[in-house]
Amino acid sequence: MKIRTISLAVIALTAGFQSFAQTNVQDAAAAAAAALAAAPEAQAEVAKPVYWKKSAVMNLGFTNTTLHSWAAGGYNTVSLNSAIDANANYAKDLMAWNNRLQLGYGFLYSSDKPILQKSTDLFYGESKWAYRTGANSHFSYTASFDFRSQFSNSYKYSNPKVEDPTRKDWKDSRTLQSGLISPAYTNLALGMQWKPKDWFVVNVAPLTGGFTIVNNPSLRKNYSMPLKEEYAGVTEIEGKMYEFARFQLGAQIKTDFKMTINKVINYETQLVLFSDYLNKPQNMRVNWDNKITWQMAKYFMIAFQTWLIYDPNVFIDGKQSIQFKEYLSINFTYTFKSK
Repeated sequence: MKIRTISLAVIALTAGFQSFAQTNVQDAAAAAAAALAAAPEAQAEVAKPVYWKKSAVMNLGFTNTTLHSWAAGGYNTVSLNSAIDANANYAKDLMAWNNRLQLGYGFLYSSDKPILQKSTDLFYGESKWAYRTGANSHFSYTASFDFRSQFSNSYKYSNPKVEDPTRKDWKDSRTLQSGLISPAYTNLALGMQWKPKDWFVVNVAPLTGGFTIVNNPSLRKNYSMPLKEEYAGVTEIEGKMYEFARFQLGAQIKTDFKMTINKVINYETQLVLFSDYLNKPQNMRVNWDNKITWQMAKYFMIAFQTWLIYDPNVFIDGKQSIQFKEYLSINFTYTFKSK
């Protein structure tokens, strides 16, 4: 009888313990569910807008020609050319601000002249602010500034009238053509832009003012610098008697066009026309740059570039001339881009 009573007591205690445990588990689960319901919902991170796009392309080209007992003749030559094309562009809502800097420098050494000659020299920077007339408009109000010059002196070489000319003979026979800030061109233009596509832009600036600067007095006559007032009527004129800068006020049209073929061949061109209201507006200044590149491998590129300049105020060998230069190279190239 006692055994039966004890068994019933054990069964009762076990059932009571299980009921208590089950109640605690249910209470804990209910509390956890309530805590989860009260917790704030996690929100997905919103990507920050990127307003700046930056890039820089660096090119380096090298050529070497060595001749030994070569019946056809020729000269040993070494050339090195380098260039940087950097861009920093900002765009937000209706406003855009584009900046570009182009630098280039190269030299050539030939055994027929014991002197280092310059082959490429460019310093060009431009900055343009634009504000679209509407959200879907292709037209913008614009204000732009550009600067063009070079890094070092350029010379025209004449054959020295001596046998076996030395380095000094070649230096004595050369004529200075241009130099740092001699000349330099600056322009500030206000107008409107038409941009139907990203690869085609036309900017018309009926109000464009700028300076042509010639820091070297010996070159000022060649670039038609005005004579200082105190020297008016003087018969024997020296370079220092000319002003170092000439102001021009006129209208400018600038066209930019870019095209990509098969992602490896690129063509871009820029044509700038300027007419001076203050001095013979019918004689326009022309700058036309062209560049074709073929990215034949990841780090190697073939580039062909041309530059055409016509400035009615520049005299070469005493006369007005169209200036033209072309450049073909195989370059090691590397591109930096913002993430």
